[in-house]
Amino acid sequence: MAYDSLQGFVSDLDRAGELRRIAAPVDVELEIAEIADRCVKSGGPALLFEAPTAPGGERFDIPVLINAYASDKRIAMALGVESLDAVAGEVAELLEIKPPEGILEKVKMLPKLARLASFSPKTLSSGPCQEIAETQSPDLFSIPALKCWPEDGGRYITLPHVYSRNPRTGRRNVGMYRIQFFDSKTAGMHMHLHHDGAQNYRESEGMGRRMEMAVALGGDPVYAYAASAPLPPGIDELTLAGFLRRKSVGIVKCKTVDVEVPADSDIVIEGYLEPGDLRSEGPFGDHTGWYSLAEDYPVFHVTAITRRREAIYPTIIVGKPPMEDYWLGGATGRIFMPLMKMQLPEIVDMHMPAEGVFHNMVIVSIRKSFPYHARKVMFALWGMGQMSLAKCIVIVDEDVDVHNVSEVAWKVLGSIDPRRDFVFVDGPVDALEHASERPLIGSKVGIDGTRKWASEGFAREWPGEIVMSDEIRERVTERWKEYGLDG
Repeated sequence: MAYDSLQGFVSDLDRAGELRRIAAPVDVELEIAEIADRCVKSGGPALLFEAPTAPGGERFDIPVLINAYASDKRIAMALGVESLDAVAGEVAELLEIKPPEGILEKVKMLPKLARLASFSPKTLSSGPCQEIAETQSPDLFSIPALKCWPEDGGRYITLPHVYSRNPRTGRRNVGMYRIQFFDSKTAGMHMHLHHDGAQNYRESEGMGRRMEMAVALGGDPVYAYAASAPLPPGIDELTLAGFLRRKSVGIVKCKTVDVEVPADSDIVIEGYLEPGDLRSEGPFGDHTGWYSLAEDYPVFHVTAITRRREAIYPTIIVGKPPMEDYWLGGATGRIFMPLMKMQLPEIVDMHMPAEGVFHNMVIVSIRKSFPYHARKVMFALWGMGQMSLAKCIVIVDEDVDVHNVSEVAWKVLGSIDPRRDFVFVDGPVDALEHASERPLIGSKVGIDGTRKWASEGFAREWPGEIVMSDEIRERVTERWKEYGLDG
């Protein structure tokens, strides 16, 4: 289903018992973050702070929504699906678009392209996101953005969908980047080197051109997810959003920049980046559980702020896992798994544990069918998009439950000879990787935790795993009450 507003999603959360409204005044600096952190780590509900306040006590007229994605149920609600697995195959089929070879393949691809086009965004003449427009004296501090951790460099927007265009192709990009308020009209745009938005900026800079951008907040909750999804090149994030919501996204042109945004957004900040205009941004308490240090990033100059009359400010905090972003990342893993299997059909399942903060550990089970198969999968994964940044890839046999980290640890630790089964490579690492000797490049490790075969040079007999017989298990189960062990 499609939400026509963030308010509609909040109402559904409320009806489902997944939301708590907090009427008491709560400071946007640190207090909301502390409450939200306790709730997410205890499996608590989404939170709507109806009276957020500035440090001086002044009350904002925009409520703050947080923890809205922090459960399997809520992430499914946000994406408008009964279950994530239900749409995974459809997404894979929709996005598996390769250059056709020959006229027959071109004909076969037409229905898929037509279906994809049917979810393309539709331009509207107006939208709720522009019910209130401040173009003369926009003030970032009118937005109840949070300061989440004591050493943060300031208040941050953390759950935006950010819109820009490639200056050469004109292609739209929607990304999710944190944004630090410097003053009422400037902010730091934290776009990592590997992000498409950063590439758009580099190309604009090379052409000596200003890059216009818009930071949208709220609207259908699927927009924030689409902004973070690892899409194949050439696929528009808003087309994915349209597919997930089964309805094309209505977009409107901004008031002061040549950028389109979803018409049902709650808040839109319009502005631009100037070539070579950088400023120190950070520190920031990041999803790694450590502070990312201050570095130079492009300065976002604000030209207008527009909003709904009844706007809600959506946000998220990151820090020591598990945090709300774990469920966003988990949704990506499940939705895009079939697409990955199309390229690597031997993959059975994959899991990125919360403690690995996405890029530190990826556990993959495979149907092993030839010697060194695990190594083939490692190298293939390191060649796939954002997976290229994975610091540790662990490969296990298909009978291992990758979501049971205890089982994985037991099976892997009992199956490896470190000198034989550790594979070290050098390559790009995540911009948030603080342990590598140099920024953006470092070493990575693949661990072959599969059973070893004689054809792989294993000269001994691999032992059998201890398992009770089915007959005894059934007999004991039937007589369990006789033993007085109920419960």
